[in-house]
Amino acid sequence: MYGIVYSVNDPAGSGVAKELLGILGLRECSLCRDAVSCYCGEDVVLAGFKEDVIYFEFLDHRLSVDKYIVLSRHSSMAKVKSYTVHHTGNPGPEARYGGKPYSLAVASPPVTYKLLLLLRKYAIEYDRYGEYEVSYEATHHGPSEVGKPLTFIEIGSTIEEWSDRVNHLVLANAVAGFLEEGEPECTPVIGVGGGHYPRKHTKLSFNTNTCYGHIFAKYTLQYLDRNILYKALYRSDPKPVKIVVEKKGTRREHRELINVFAREYSLDIEYI
Repeated sequence: MYGIVYSVNDPAGSGVAKELLGILGLRECSLCRDAVSCYCGEDVVLAGFKEDVIYFEFLDHRLSVDKYIVLSRHSSMAKVKSYTVHHTGNPGPEARYGGKPYSLAVASPPVTYKLLLLLRKYAIEYDRYGEYEVSYEATHHGPSEVGKPLTFIEIGSTIEEWSDRVNHLVLANAVAGFLEEGEPECTPVIGVGGGHYPRKHTKLSFNTNTCYGHIFAKYTLQYLDRNILYKALYRSDPKPVKIVVEKKGTRREHRELINVFAREYSLDIEYI
């Protein structure tokens, strides 16, 4: 059972939810505690809440589902037009946007990977591919303490893009396609290095069956240690079998730490 959740105050999430409601033919139900809206279908619940999505720590107490997909807007200082997917958490000591410091939500590599592929498919179908970047994002913001696997799927990066019905249709069809096709077989990994939009990691997923759990961007590597790698390994379903490192974006001490950790937990290492 998947819980598709969004904030009713978010034009992106609400717009995608409206399109999903029609595509999936959901019926109103009462399976969502303290929700503003609640609709059900076979193996799916679509729930809207008044809180902002970065504060959705309460999900385990509001829905009885196995995994969550969060419909959301994405903000970018550079105003990059984008369709993105990512996992959540705060690898370092700050938690300015929800969650707790040094805390990672449970990642869902196959779900996020499949949504990434479907975003590209529907971006092409709706003639938005190229104008919009389709990418993973590095792990960031809350919630970080939810007990079940959680994936964000987002529209970036301004009110113009958040309110565009074509963008709502791209995301809605990607989520509906995922619900129809299910989770793929893939190789779950941890990502290290790269920018906030980790383009080399994204390219690897487009070209292989590599599916990412948590991705630690270059700007968070000052906090990379054994403890956060351990959380990335065990706060993931399924558990990663490899660490993929963007070599150009990491220093020697990072690579040495990763080598020791990988040996200890019998993980492969791939440099890109």
